[in-house]
Amino acid sequence: MGGDHGPHVTVPAVLEFQAANPDIDVVLVGLRDAIEAELAARRAAPGPRLRVRHASEVVEMDEPAASALRGKKDSSMRIAVNLVKTGEAHACVSAGNTGALVAISRFVLKMLPGIDRPALATVVPNMRGTYTYMLDFGANVDCTAEQLMQFGIMGAMLVAAVEHKEQPSVGLLNIGVEDIKGNETVKQAADLLRASGLNFYGNVEGDDIYKGTTDVVVCDGFVGNAVLKASEGVAQMISAALREEFKRTVLTRLAALLALPAIKAFRGRMDHRRYNGASLLGLRGIVIKSHGSADVFAYEQALGRAVDEVRNSVVQRITRKMSELQPAQHAAGLAAQAQ
Repeated sequence: MGGDHGPHVTVPAVLEFQAANPDIDVVLVGLRDAIEAELAARRAAPGPRLRVRHASEVVEMDEPAASALRGKKDSSMRIAVNLVKTGEAHACVSAGNTGALVAISRFVLKMLPGIDRPALATVVPNMRGTYTYMLDFGANVDCTAEQLMQFGIMGAMLVAAVEHKEQPSVGLLNIGVEDIKGNETVKQAADLLRASGLNFYGNVEGDDIYKGTTDVVVCDGFVGNAVLKASEGVAQMISAALREEFKRTVLTRLAALLALPAIKAFRGRMDHRRYNGASLLGLRGIVIKSHGSADVFAYEQALGRAVDEVRNSVVQRITRKMSELQPAQHAAGLAAQAQ
């Protein structure tokens, strides 16, 4: 029910996704009448593979997270997350209020052992022709060094699972690559990441995200969100500038026609819709946050991301890695106390 378009996008996206993936069952959670009207408009109906679960309330996009958590226990978002907790669903996908989704998911599903806070992980294309996974980008504005280290573990396990890369490299976003750069929190996080057993590359800068220097880039949510929003703005500016220049004269219009195949390929490669679906990591269940402005194609990508994480056991991988790390952390703590 959430996002800028609600069932007008989510319902047709699910129908198209199921048509391409006949082994996937979906539960549509929300106002039954609205959902069934969208299904009827597309000559579809609920059935064994496509069930409708009624919810009497909807979390508004601008609603405070605390209000949604405490005051709307029969919201579509709350019920959808509950389905994951009870095992009726393997994953939850929502385009709704981000703050509410984080709060509800954390309250209902609880955190994995050794993880303090959930983190939103997103994927961006890079110059190597692969992807860079980045977290956190908005769930946590202020983070401790330990939490940044946990983000590194979660990001690495996500990449290992869905990209089938057992030793993904992890970089820590900083204002310089030198060890002396950054604030105390970032310096301490670097020390913890070096001792974590991960393939820790070291500090990386903003341009390394798109160079593909590392598979995973770790930062706090304030910095991550600012970087991604700025990146989206730059992409939109470049697209607008190209259109403007190609329309300037008859010759540039002709050049645009000649360059059309390259333009289409570039547009497809940079299409942010292809990378829709942020993973809310660290929970005892899989939750995917779709962009609120997602169209049908973009929402399908979020659904696909949820399926990938289920099939590749992302939660189990994070759990195993944290259980391996905890004895080492305990020993390090005792050593520090002895000193």
